[in-house]
Amino acid sequence: MNTMTSTDTRLTEVKNYLLALQDDICRQLEAEDGQAGFVEDNWHREQGGGGRTRVLAGGRVIEQGGVNFSHVHGTQLPPSATAARPELAGRSFQAMGVSLVIHPRNPYAPTSHANVRLFMAEKADEAPVWWFGGGFDLTPYYGFEEDCRAWHQQAHAACEPFGPEVYPRYKQWCDEYFFLKHRNEPRGIGGLFFDDLNAWDFDTSFAFLRSVGDHYIQAYRPILNRRKDTPYGERERDFQLYRRGRYVEFNLVYDRGTLFGLQSGGRTESILMSLPPLVKWCYDWQPEPGSPEARLYSEFLTRRDWLAQQENEGKGN
Repeated sequence: MNTMTSTDTRLTEVKNYLLALQDDICRQLEAEDGQAGFVEDNWHREQGGGGRTRVLAGGRVIEQGGVNFSHVHGTQLPPSATAARPELAGRSFQAMGVSLVIHPRNPYAPTSHANVRLFMAEKADEAPVWWFGGGFDLTPYYGFEEDCRAWHQQAHAACEPFGPEVYPRYKQWCDEYFFLKHRNEPRGIGGLFFDDLNAWDFDTSFAFLRSVGDHYIQAYRPILNRRKDTPYGERERDFQLYRRGRYVEFNLVYDRGTLFGLQSGGRTESILMSLPPLVKWCYDWQPEPGSPEARLYSEFLTRRDWLAQQENEGKGN
């Protein structure tokens, strides 16, 4: 990436992949829902750039979900993007990515989130500084060991071609990032999270981004298919709405993507599409001891090595 021509070519390659990824994920989720489709909303940002927001609402399987592509640029990086890189303050920037959150209707089907993105900071007469980021994570309301292991198997598969140390590192980062400090609990059962990735060359880093992006729907769709028709009642629905409150708290208090979007003058409707359509808060609510709701806290909202059991079984232990 020594010339602007090569920079433009790289940006085009990443953009084309992200648009195709958005298309594929939307197509597969529509097929899984079987009733509702995504509504597309193209938007433009006054300061530069725009995006393609797609929202599915009121589906048989997906109560609400959004899959957003954005490509924005500006003359100065916002504070959230330079917090870890103060030397880049004042540079112009380009940022592009796909970000999505899916909130199923059935309480036994987990919420999922994924994001893959590229940042580039530019300054006249200097080589551009680029980095990739992203990941995916799962937020169940009722825990199933099978689902958690399958989710992390796909996360491991996404990382495996890039070295044995990659999955453990980015799993741990995910566990640490998606943590509600004021609640002292994880948001869900984790997955992968990475940011500021430029230690590899551009081609390798981009290949890793594609691997993470492609493995998301391979991980999520089978789980959604298994749980979407599980019978449930008012109790399960109430617990789902209560736990969705944790999702809202994290996204509004901690999430870097939300902060970047708001600080950079992004489109508010697209930034906040990740919020669930219905949610509730209950004062000092506690699960009944020994209940399935209590089991979520004691067995699933903990930092676990979800692949360890599989490894032990393979060794005959």
